[in-house]
Parts: sequence; C-alpha cells; structure tokens
Amino acid sequence: MLENFTWFKQSSYLYKDDEITCYVDPWALTTDDPADVILITHAHFDHYSPEDIEKVQRDKTIIVAPADIAKELSGNIVPIAPGDSKEVSGIKIQAVPAYNTLEERLEFHPKKNKWVGYLIELGGVTYYHAGDTDHAPELSDIQTDIAFLPIGGTYTMDVPQAAGLARAINPQLAVPMHYGFVVGASSDADAFAAQAAPVAVQTLQPIHPFEK
Repeated sequence: MLENFTWFKQSSYLYKDDEITCYVDPWALTTDDPADVILITHAHFDHYSPEDIEKVQRDKTIIVAPADIAKELSGNIVPIAPGDSKEVSGIKIQAVPAYNTLEERLEFHPKKNKWVGYLIELGGVTYYHAGDTDHAPELSDIQTDIAFLPIGGTYTMDVPQAAGLARAINPQLAVPMHYGFVVGASSDADAFAAQAAPVAVQTLQPIHPFEK
C-alpha cells in the first residue's frame, strides 16, 4: 500500500499513480512532476516551502492549506481548518487537528493556529498524514488504513507517544516520519516498530540520506 509513495525527507511525500499526483508538505523535492494536488499541514519551513511548491505547481494544481498559508499563495487555493472535509481533483480529504499538548512545546504548534493533519483517500485506501502534532485526545478516534506519524520528539511526538497513538488508532500499517533529519535519529524507526506492536510498522527509505 506504500508502493506509490516517495519520501523525500522529514514529512515530505509524493503519491503518484495513473490518475493523480499528490504532494504532502513538499520540501527538498528531487522531482518536478506537475502536481494535481498539494496539501500543506502548517507554516514551518520544513513543511511549507514556497520554492518547492513553485517547482510543481501548474495552472491546474489545487493547493489545500490552513488559512494562514492560503492567504500567502496564488492560484487554485483551498483554505482548510480542522474538521473540514473537501473533495479536490477527485480526492476526498478531511482535515484533523494537529497541535502540541505538552507544556514544553506548546509554542511550536499552538492549537489556536488551526494547523492540520489530513485523512486522504487515494486508490481506495485511507491515509492519515499527521503533520506536526502531539497525541491530542481527539486523534485517538481517527479511522484510517495507513498512519504516517511523526516520531522525532522535540517539536512533535517522540517514539513512545507516537507508538501510543498508533496503538490507539490501530491502522493496518503505521509509517514513521519526521525523524533522522531536523530531529530524531534514524534508529528511532526500529524503536517505534517495537513499541507500536501489535500494530504493523513499515519504514520507507528517504530519497535524501539521513542526517542524524
């Protein structure tokens, strides 16, 4: 179920099949494949990169983003907030909350910013891209086939917290992200796989070499 995904680094992904080309948080792209849809979770540089958006944005491209980012963009822009559901280019998308709950990092991703993660239906499969978040209470109710979860700590969930969310959601597959570059070590994926059990975990190899 991950064969159509390319992981560039951090939380930057491309999904491409015969019908759709969809980027999530494009950053450090190594391709200029024209985007049908671009999804942005929040405004930090490693998730919202105008330079990378410019590489793949075309007249047809629809960009879905929280309001604070949407107002900075031009083209086919769809503002979104937690709880919103949209259908763009035939893709069903639901925005879910993404924010910090732990005292030591509340300022990094405040709930008031209304930043998001996404539930995305692609090829008959529902994928959850969590964005940057802690294990907020409402996230335990998410229903998804595949969950892409940040595990690097410092700014987001660390390994134990992400593993706890994986067990709460109980997807068919959990995929770690947001580690091995800005924060977290590449070895964190193995720890996540062990602690998320019995949830199955699959790791992707990033296009860019791990830095940590």
